Amino acid sequence: MKQKETLLSTQLNGLTVEEIGDEHVGTSYDTPMKADAFDMDDELKMNLIEDKFRDIMEIMGLDLTDDSLSGTPKRVAKMYIKEIFSGLNPANKPKVALFENKYKYNEMLVEKDITFYSNCEHHFVPIIGKAHVAYISTGNVIGLSKINRIVEYYAKRPQVQERLTVQIANELKEVMGTEDVAVVIDAEHLCVSSRGVKDVNSSTVTAQFHGKFKEEATRREFLGYINTKK
Repeated sequence: MKQKETLLSTQLNGLTVEEIGDEHVGTSYDTPMKADAFDMDDELKMNLIEDKFRDIMEIMGLDLTDDSLSGTPKRVAKMYIKEIFSGLNPANKPKVALFENKYKYNEMLVEKDITFYSNCEHHFVPIIGKAHVAYISTGNVIGLSKINRIVEYYAKRPQVQERLTVQIANELKEVMGTEDVAVVIDAEHLCVSSRGVKDVNSSTVTAQFHGKFKEEATRREFLGYINTKK
């Protein structure tokens, strides 16, 4: 298997959590997963998470006999597996059908302002943002909603924004059979705005340009489209 490419030029081996602190750390283009990640079925995972989360709440001193809290561990377990981290399971990957480009439309297609909700893998708090995606057809087109599904699938896992950007671009290149793909993401990280430095005004922008989008004129056209107000 091809060795995973790293997102960092520095070596993190040997650093403690305290030494890393709040630094923004990424390790690979692939979401780090255990080899046996799917040996358990979803029901067993939810049961185990429910038990573990009950322990966490009790350690914090919460009274789980209270009506408001008694169902929280089960709700959190279901939310983790079936909702906000459902993109970890390849069984949930959207099935994409391509259609012949009968219109002979050979300019770029841009879908902008795709709202997504993800979670920072460092603190497990939300990342909320917009994805802007474009491609130039080489003979096939994809249903517009499937672009949203691809963004949603990769967002629904513990993430680093750089990795999310790369994963969306790589998936679209693979399913479309073209290098002519661009992705820009603009997102707010609650690990920055709600804790730590508590900067509520900043956002993070990442981009991936492939094929014709590496050309200045094409890239400028794409950026012009996504910056056009409705």
